Amino acid sequence: MKKSVIAVTIACAVAFQGRAHSEVVNVYTSAISAPLVISDTQGVYPDMIAYLNRQNLDRLTFKLSYLPRKRLQLKIEKGEIDGIVIGMMPHWFDDGAQQKYLWTMPFAIDRYVVVMRPDLPYNARQPGSLSGRSAGMVLGYNYPDLEPWMREQNLVRNDAASEDINLEKLRLGRVDCVITIESVVRYYLKTHAVTDQFKLYELPARPTERRFLVPHSKAAVFDKIAPLMRKLKDDPDWQRDAARYR
Repeated sequence: MKKSVIAVTIACAVAFQGRAHSEVVNVYTSAISAPLVISDTQGVYPDMIAYLNRQNLDRLTFKLSYLPRKRLQLKIEKGEIDGIVIGMMPHWFDDGAQQKYLWTMPFAIDRYVVVMRPDLPYNARQPGSLSGRSAGMVLGYNYPDLEPWMREQNLVRNDAASEDINLEKLRLGRVDCVITIESVVRYYLKTHAVTDQFKLYELPARPTERRFLVPHSKAAVFDKIAPLMRKLKDDPDWQRDAARYR
């Protein structure tokens, strides 16, 4: 009987020690639109966090947290971010050489589109064909790749809190077009059954690569997740998760 009690005590102590030495890694995002974030447990980003936690990476536990875009960018640039960031691109932080931060391979690739109602004429080859039109965009977001096109078209920016709100404003005729990423529009069309109300045009910008930005202070975390990102395309577990949002 004594041996059993001792064994249980040792087992509990080991379990407690394991929990005590685990590290919670904050994973920050400013995204609030589906399919990137649908709820605390649904969406591309929550699924990626769940995927990382299933890998049992030396007692690392990943936790998704939200920060507004401007505040997030400021914390990153000041070196005050106490974790890693999901869904970023190097050139958004003037880090094309990937020296300021550590960057994983992309885990998803998207593209920018302009969305409008079918009755609005638009000629992609004609500068100013949308002159004076209102364009729904996200408050606090910059679109460096699209600035030349926006100046050429002479659009009037009309901000909202999220892409979902912008698409709803477009559906109700409160803006003339919406500038966003294709996956958001496709998911909105799929879940709202309004495919005949919107028309999409690809914009002249580089593809959006969704990567992890990792400060050099979190190099040990980077060393654990970077190999996983390189092998994602061959991992059926992740591919099943990602397919739900296409």
